[in-house]
Amino acid sequence: MKRKIRLDGVTKSYKGICVLDKVTETFLGGNIYGIIGRNGSGKTMLFKAICGFVKLDSGLVEIDDKVIGKDEDFPTNAGIMIEAPCFTGYLSGVQNLRNLAAIRGKIGENEIKEAMNMVGLDYYSKKKVRQYSMGMRQRLGIAQAVMENPDILILDEPTNALDPEAIEDFRKILKNEKEQGKVILLASHNREDIDVLCDKVFKMDKGILTRA
Repeated sequence: MKRKIRLDGVTKSYKGICVLDKVTETFLGGNIYGIIGRNGSGKTMLFKAICGFVKLDSGLVEIDDKVIGKDEDFPTNAGIMIEAPCFTGYLSGVQNLRNLAAIRGKIGENEIKEAMNMVGLDYYSKKKVRQYSMGMRQRLGIAQAVMENPDILILDEPTNALDPEAIEDFRKILKNEKEQGKVILLASHNREDIDVLCDKVFKMDKGILTRA
């Protein structure tokens, strides 16, 4: 069964400013939804709300008929990349992914290797993440989001700092994920990403979500 994310009147204020204003929308599996908008428009806060990372003032986030923050704290089987990826700098890329994979215990070494290869990182490299370029960190962030084969992908500016070849690799990955029936939410300032990948596009402006 394809997964579904339903938002009903999602509202959140921060320091007296409304950053999410009665957001109501439904996102279905097998689609890539693009979210565009200026910095500070509410895109990242919307993703945090869906993931259960912030407490709402009102409204609800429902995933497959389970209310986030009530029936479950976080979405199950979701790959999340919000803001700049945060890794342990003194460990290598593969060591970071091993540690993250150990939290749920769902995947083994083969899946980690496959995810790294998919994003163009050397599985055998001993290079520490603190020595990575911004683009390499982004690649590693994408690898951690997809490595457990999640049904939901929530990606906030995933192509930041990526070179053209890496962007093409990313687009191939996302198209493949979509074909598997996953729900994919993508926030990007790269209009070409939005035009090439997305089935539906929404705009955030002062916390209000509308069809673009």
